Amino acid sequence: MKDQTSSGKFSDPFVTANGAPRAHVALRRPETLWFNTGTLCNIECDNCYILSSPTNDALVYLRSAEMRPFLDQLDARDWGVHEIGFTGGEPFMNPDMIDMARMALERGYAVLILTNAMQPMMRPHVQQGLVALHKAYGDKLTLRISLDHWSAENHDAVRGAGGFKRTVEGMCWLRDTGIKMTVAGRTIWSETETDARAAYADLYAQHGFAIDAMHPGETVLFPEMDEQAEVPEITTACWDILGKSPDDVMCASSRMVVKRKGAEAPAVIACTLLPYAPEFEMGGTLEEAEASVQLNHAHCAKFCVLGGASCST
Repeated sequence: MKDQTSSGKFSDPFVTANGAPRAHVALRRPETLWFNTGTLCNIECDNCYILSSPTNDALVYLRSAEMRPFLDQLDARDWGVHEIGFTGGEPFMNPDMIDMARMALERGYAVLILTNAMQPMMRPHVQQGLVALHKAYGDKLTLRISLDHWSAENHDAVRGAGGFKRTVEGMCWLRDTGIKMTVAGRTIWSETETDARAAYADLYAQHGFAIDAMHPGETVLFPEMDEQAEVPEITTACWDILGKSPDDVMCASSRMVVKRKGAEAPAVIACTLLPYAPEFEMGGTLEEAEASVQLNHAHCAKFCVLGGASCST
């Protein structure tokens, strides 16, 4: 990562390089509690923000018994969360994934699982588990499929040869079983959003996927998170300048639970995008995680405030 702190940027959590008060975000409207299932993945993609791969276990598998206390805390703290999200790595590599999804669904939460829909999801015991969850809970279960681009050429350039074909095969299986799915793409190619969405719509129509290419919650197009790029710091004055509210930023509505390799217990972090930044670790309980978040990272500016992106639905 480019060291932007050499110019004073992102070096002080409360003051920007030019001496202005840094923007912060309070947890005003909790909507999603994320659980990172571990950084192990069946593939290794270019520019993966969390560096997932078949060998990276910096975040180890979270287990059902470790997840349960956080669901209990949600009840006790009365956050009002309606959605439990699972991300990785590839969540379906975690042996407890189906059990953890069921645990959340049994408590009445909607469940969102981020997946590449490849081999880990297509194992028979995982398919059986997903079918059972769908039968019991219907559209309370959603799988968001990582389909970086609507073309095989560009998708495979990021995820490896043959990745597009295998992901579409997984999506076809989900289509045939009736499990609700959405798509997450990227905007790193030289095309307009309008053109990209039209091309996704053509792909969905070709395969009979019941996904709305024009709906930003069903086809999510994420801005690129280039840690080499120079980005502005967000001051308290930026909200009015940009015509935005801190309530629109992801850390106003979500937190994520992770289990670090070698740690005795899981921890709660402010953001799904910053699992390795120690200053964004908030403690071991949801009560501790109710503190405000200082927007002291380049991702805060480019992805969330300026990019307007969110990992939740």
